[in-house]
Amino acid sequence: MAGEACGANCGCGAPARSDFDVAALGHRPLPRMVPTARHTIEQVEIPAGSFMMGDSSGDANVGDGETPRHEVTLAGFRMDATPVTNADFARFVGATGYHTEAERWGFSAVFQPALAAPETDIMGPAAGTPWWLGVRGADWAHPGGANSSIDGLEDHPVVHVGWTDATAYCAWVGRRLPTEADWEYAARGGLANRKYPWGDDEVDAGGWRANIFQGEFPRINTADDGYLTTAPVRSFAPNGYGLWQMVGNVWEWCQDRFDPRTYTPAAVTDPHGPEAGEVRVMRGGSYLCHISYCNRYRNSARTGNTPDSSMGNTGFRTVAR
Repeated sequence: MAGEACGANCGCGAPARSDFDVAALGHRPLPRMVPTARHTIEQVEIPAGSFMMGDSSGDANVGDGETPRHEVTLAGFRMDATPVTNADFARFVGATGYHTEAERWGFSAVFQPALAAPETDIMGPAAGTPWWLGVRGADWAHPGGANSSIDGLEDHPVVHVGWTDATAYCAWVGRRLPTEADWEYAARGGLANRKYPWGDDEVDAGGWRANIFQGEFPRINTADDGYLTTAPVRSFAPNGYGLWQMVGNVWEWCQDRFDPRTYTPAAVTDPHGPEAGEVRVMRGGSYLCHISYCNRYRNSARTGNTPDSSMGNTGFRTVAR
């Protein structure tokens, strides 16, 4: 059914760390990171303004908390024109020796068609979502597993990074993740009350506008848009603010904690989400979203996951004021 809800932590986008058996895997504390000025991604100036936040098209997923719509006022900020790429993240790791959550835990979640690993590395499917496999040795530099690399994927978004990893990168460059309100305001690109960053036309109207799943989810992916998994960060067209791929391709971590009860009818200024809670917001959907199962490749769509969870379709971009 079109627009069918798939629940928070939807399987198409975000298997939680707890969906796999991790009892035998160790976990070490995060290293201390020092803010520096090494961020080289093109910046887009997002003007100060107000907008109506929340679902305006009637496509909200039950339980996600996309309503009630409410007015939000934001100060201006600068946002990365693209998600952080493999090349960007490699510079961070090379300069700091940072180890991601996936590397510390020893595994990450890999979409089955992207698997490139010895059979002995396959831990099994995530709970209830057999298209996700727990794979030992899968991480940002080995997105399909031990037999894969990022050679030739330098301009693709980095994946297999948890919220903790994204905030560590932010600390290194002296920036932050966008708030959920920052993200939605920027994704709309100056278009009020529209379903997608480009307007209300569907993703495949007049040519593909975003990287999502095509075919019959999850059995048959026709890759009609040209990509089975991630696409280069400057594929398709930017929105009205000049931001690339705000929907589709990879989920993007936001700063806020996730709670479906966050929204109220009252107008707010520069909101920062709930003050308590473990789960963090993710926005934008990914190459695994499909209207029959997960229609979260919309401006107002929202979900969340635990900050230590990593998977092959989640990345991030950064902001600063």
